[in-house]
Amino acid sequence: MARLIRRYSDGTRINHWMVALLFLCAGLTGLAIFHPVFWFFTALFGGGTWTKILHPFFGLLMVLGFVFLFFQVWRDNLWQPRDSEWMRRSPRLLRGDEDAMPPIGKYNAGQKGVFWLFAVCLLVLFVTGFVFWQPYFANAFPILLRRIAVLLHAIAAFLLILGVIIHVYAAIWVKGSVRAMTRGWVTPAWARRHHPLWYRQVNGDQ
Repeated sequence: MARLIRRYSDGTRINHWMVALLFLCAGLTGLAIFHPVFWFFTALFGGGTWTKILHPFFGLLMVLGFVFLFFQVWRDNLWQPRDSEWMRRSPRLLRGDEDAMPPIGKYNAGQKGVFWLFAVCLLVLFVTGFVFWQPYFANAFPILLRRIAVLLHAIAAFLLILGVIIHVYAAIWVKGSVRAMTRGWVTPAWARRHHPLWYRQVNGDQ
């Protein structure tokens, strides 16, 4: 059997799946509060009152979990000149021509973009959520600011959900990505194929 390469530590993977679970809970409770068509989600959380109580706590825990994840992976998500070239060639990747793409490190430009989208959206959700969090903080802010915060909160939540959909689709599309986040290891062939610069780095070939 070929030697496997460690892609994610146990701590990173546990953190990732905890954030994913909390996102699901925060998303479902948020949708239930946002529009009556989603009200049936409240049955999963003990009814409408409990849904409204739990939503901000799910959101707060999700943000805190992402903060730990952020500091584990942010350096690998810094934008490089080759990422701009990757973006220019991305239409060819969508057509299935992966060989036309420039070599990349641990994450490609699409993954980096989604990562920073998550970071910005969660920061906006965190700040705006406090502004209209009843009964703890909302009364400290004027009504106009609370209304603006609600609007920004909804926009950030929409973008976050869209980003998660892209993230999940890409993970399924690139076979082996889900296994990397569930088991922590990838094969050398997978690393050479999808992340050649990272493969050379972990093998000391730089």
